[in-house]
Amino acid sequence: MDTKKILNYLGNLSENNNREWYHAHKQEYKEANEEFESLIQELIVRIGAFDISVLHNIPKDLTFKLVRDTRFSRDKSPYNPAFRAHISARGKLPVPVGYYLMLRPGNGSFLGGGLFADMFKDATSMVRNFIAENGREWEEILQAPDFQNVFTVQGTALKNVPAGFDKEHPQASYLKFKSWYLEYPVSDHDVMEGEEFVRQAARIFEIMKPFNDYLNRALDGFQMPAR
Repeated sequence: MDTKKILNYLGNLSENNNREWYHAHKQEYKEANEEFESLIQELIVRIGAFDISVLHNIPKDLTFKLVRDTRFSRDKSPYNPAFRAHISARGKLPVPVGYYLMLRPGNGSFLGGGLFADMFKDATSMVRNFIAENGREWEEILQAPDFQNVFTVQGTALKNVPAGFDKEHPQASYLKFKSWYLEYPVSDHDVMEGEEFVRQAARIFEIMKPFNDYLNRALDGFQMPAR
């Protein structure tokens, strides 16, 4: 895949973030998007070597639109100059959690995983309860040397431990969280390495897998809210 073509298109879109430019360069978008889907397909295969639950996915079903919802934003730019995809057992749905990729020029790319969404109260409650009951396993995952070398757990959090949980619990700091996710920054240079970037991404995602598995066990039975 030609990852340089992806970053070049997104860089141009960032500098010309308007509908006129976007529609005048539809062919460039098509070519860049094809390269991105090729990258995602390669990632599916490589992730599938250690997580077979993703192998049924089709790349085009995993990607997100460039068009932004500007109704409640001060930034009225019509497009998000980034290619994004979420690879999981149920595609791009936020649950079950999976492997997230965002390519954004200007060294804004990253590999991610875990539960990014903090608006699902049931999901938050399920993960908190699971951590409270399975804290030792949580700590073992987070303290694994490979994990510590590349990740720090992030997420929106309350100021205090929520009611119903022991303030002195060994994982009290994580019980404050409303979401639990990981981000691994990737430079433009890394992305432009093409095949080597895909190999690196798969390696990072493999280190992430126990974290995702833990959250998915916590979220077993979760139902996405009806729209």
